[in-house]
Amino acid sequence: MSTMSFSLRIWRQDGPNLPGALQRYTVHGVTDDMSILELLDRLNEDLIAQGQDPVAFDSDCREGICGTCGLVINGVAHGPKSQCTTCELRMREFRGGRTVDGLLEITVEPWRAGPFPIIKDLVVDRTAFDRIIAAGGYVTVNAGSAGEANDLKIAKPDADAAMDAASCIGCAACVAACPNASASLFTAAKIAQFTHLPQGAPERARRALRMVEQMDAEGFGDCSNHGECEAVCPKGISISNIAVMRREFAKALLGGG
Repeated sequence: MSTMSFSLRIWRQDGPNLPGALQRYTVHGVTDDMSILELLDRLNEDLIAQGQDPVAFDSDCREGICGTCGLVINGVAHGPKSQCTTCELRMREFRGGRTVDGLLEITVEPWRAGPFPIIKDLVVDRTAFDRIIAAGGYVTVNAGSAGEANDLKIAKPDADAAMDAASCIGCAACVAACPNASASLFTAAKIAQFTHLPQGAPERARRALRMVEQMDAEGFGDCSNHGECEAVCPKGISISNIAVMRREFAKALLGGG
């Protein structure tokens, strides 16, 4: 099996209030089927063996499910492959790419947004998303004991729209890609998943008001319809959900249900 060698430019920063810079590293013996996180694992093994500080980065399931991983790779959130999380990105995607001194070059940076302060290197604090959810991204109404599922009639288009919105994994690629660092797609998806279902109806006005207000309080920018968020979303969530959020918010401001 043929292998590749990479020249990595990686953002290093010791803490949230400290200066950072891109530093260059070299990794050899990389195979096509390795993920980019496995590439970073190999780099860290080399750094530790040399007595150097390993690169800090986030990961958990490494199966494209949890949304924990998230890196800007060659200027694109999650990298060059569409509808793919960072952990799912394989090194074969970089064959034929830019080279430096005969080595394939990759630049790896953290999500860059004011509400996501850098903790260390490639790790950012995304608890702003948690606070948006805590503001209203749930159902608290007591619905009594569970009934027969088929007794609750939900039109298939509504059920499909709710499921599509609910597929958001909260990775924050939408924020990293947006020129305004807007969290509109994330917040809209969490609002829309309940808007399309009867279970979300009793709290829909309060939910829209609180979540949008919290999003603004966190310091995220406004949406200007660039569409970059949809382009990098690993779950392909549509910006049509932002229209749902805006409608729900406007209705709530006017006192509508």
